[in-house]
Amino acid sequence: MVGLTLPPLRSARGSVCLPGSKSISNRMLLLAALAQGATEIRKLLDSDDTRVMLAALEKLGIDVSASSGGNCRVEGCGGTFPVKDAELFMGNAGTAIRPLTAALALSGGHYRLSGVARMHERPIGDLVDGLLQIGADVRYTGNPGFPPLAIHPANLKLDAPIRLRGDVSSQFLTALLMALPLTGAAAVIEMTTELISKPYIEITLNLMARFGVEVRREAWQRFSIAAGQRYRSPGVLDVEGDASAASYFLAAGAIGGGPVRVEGVGSNSIQGDVRFAEALRTMGARIEWGEQHIEARAPESGRLNAFDLDLNHIPDAAMTLAVAALFADGRCVLRNIASWRVKETDRIAAMATELRKLGATVEEGADFLAVTPPATISPGVAIDTYDDHRMAMCFSLAALGGVPLTINDPQCVNKTFPDYFDALAEITAPVIAIDGPSASGKGTVAERVAKAMGYHYLDSGSLYRLTALASIRSGVALNDEAGVAGLAAGLPASFEGGCILLAGDDVTDAIRSEEVSAGASKVAALPAVRAALLARQRAYRRFPGLVADGRDMASVVFPAAAAKVFLTASAEARAERRHKQLIVKGMPANMHALLQDLQERDARDAQRSVAPLRHCEDADLVDTTRLDIEAAVAAVMTIVKRQGL
Repeated sequence: MVGLTLPPLRSARGSVCLPGSKSISNRMLLLAALAQGATEIRKLLDSDDTRVMLAALEKLGIDVSASSGGNCRVEGCGGTFPVKDAELFMGNAGTAIRPLTAALALSGGHYRLSGVARMHERPIGDLVDGLLQIGADVRYTGNPGFPPLAIHPANLKLDAPIRLRGDVSSQFLTALLMALPLTGAAAVIEMTTELISKPYIEITLNLMARFGVEVRREAWQRFSIAAGQRYRSPGVLDVEGDASAASYFLAAGAIGGGPVRVEGVGSNSIQGDVRFAEALRTMGARIEWGEQHIEARAPESGRLNAFDLDLNHIPDAAMTLAVAALFADGRCVLRNIASWRVKETDRIAAMATELRKLGATVEEGADFLAVTPPATISPGVAIDTYDDHRMAMCFSLAALGGVPLTINDPQCVNKTFPDYFDALAEITAPVIAIDGPSASGKGTVAERVAKAMGYHYLDSGSLYRLTALASIRSGVALNDEAGVAGLAAGLPASFEGGCILLAGDDVTDAIRSEEVSAGASKVAALPAVRAALLARQRAYRRFPGLVADGRDMASVVFPAAAAKVFLTASAEARAERRHKQLIVKGMPANMHALLQDLQERDARDAQRSVAPLRHCEDADLVDTTRLDIEAAVAAVMTIVKRQGL
């Protein structure tokens, strides 16, 4: 099993654009497929679970076409799937198999649904019981109460309320609610137990209403659908960011200082998991709300408060609180979480096992977990993830205790958030920022420090030249601000072994041509390009860490860098170095002209209106006038080690 080793993390700061919500994405896909008309779904989550749903819909004869940027167009079938006989593999996607089971049971066809081994251990009996009450023909082909299933045409009768349990999974109620309008008849569902995870039902009701079907709810006990309602496409819909995924980054801000801002959910969200932010506030975290963002900082005291909370309303996000408990000032209790037992794994048992590895004292019950944090988190632990994406994501936060740890099978995050570890790195991976004037040796020093640390390396000074070269090669006019910014945003540049690569092509010499140099000056004057390259530079922040050199790394690009160095030298020393470099390359060089050019460039860089060259107050000064490269590298490494990196 391949593992991902995270370095000791000491802080979290920055912003994260959330992927689309899995719960919303799969509900929208199914409703769009069942509706009359075409629906364009924007910002659709690209993950294992949504791919399972898309593959199933295509097998059922639904015309689905994807475009760039996460947009998807679905041609609805008006409530009747074109394909009446199909074998569907549903992986481990509960948000796909459960609503599809209900919809197919009312579709007059022959269908067989199966999944991975764990899916065949996840209960579906309550949903099947509800469907059997109205004449559906759903049969177990393995263990009773669990997939795989065989579905045959139904002999429907909706002359009495459907009685349904709601204390195992709210997805059973969601599945019935979404499917019943296909009958065209009036329908009533009555809950026979307490309904868990009510916020997820609110998502279902909200989305059904957007597709033209209203459900009357009576105190979470009775749900009524009037006869004659049909799904109609609303035209265009946007998928909200994933509020469950937001929990990891908000918790990182609360544990690692912050501020950490998540973009894509906020006070206008229809997802109940945004209330995770309220739980963090209970722990003392400082929370700021916007309509489309939430921001979290650590408590003023720096230590999170212990808690005792009923978390029935946010079962998925509650897992993050169990790991946040490692950083609390006392025993933390998570109550009313029995649904954890029937998720992708038995999450109560799995969570208890892995928390104990980290040194916590853990008590577990049928529906609760109590966590007493250790004095110090155990270092070097390997966390097992049980093929459960949320186990991998929430336990990554334990590295913020300043300890290395390994996440086994990190690819399981593909279920909902394939880029999770990259996103986490952008707010937590250690950064060493090395700034300085032209010819101060910062590039050579930074590259050697990166090699010594095993970190990634960013030569920020080459990015404008690379953007110009990419524009020239792509035929994009250098004054086309939007076009050049688009190229800059996804610039496929890398820095390896002293070479500068563009899409894998060595362009170390090509970016020094007169044409590219002139182009770099032009694109650097475009505000949209500068903004795109700012984001692109920050995207180079990856585990285990990054060494970045430039003129504004510490002041603008990575203001929270773990170590900051301002490398300088006298203008005369820098001119002499440049002179030697040119002579070695067989190029003409004039010392007086080189000195004058460097002095003029220093003045321009210091007077720039945007990100002027300056020695930040919290950056260590290293004067290399009398140092060779080895001595300069040693001086920087001393600073790095002093910061505990």
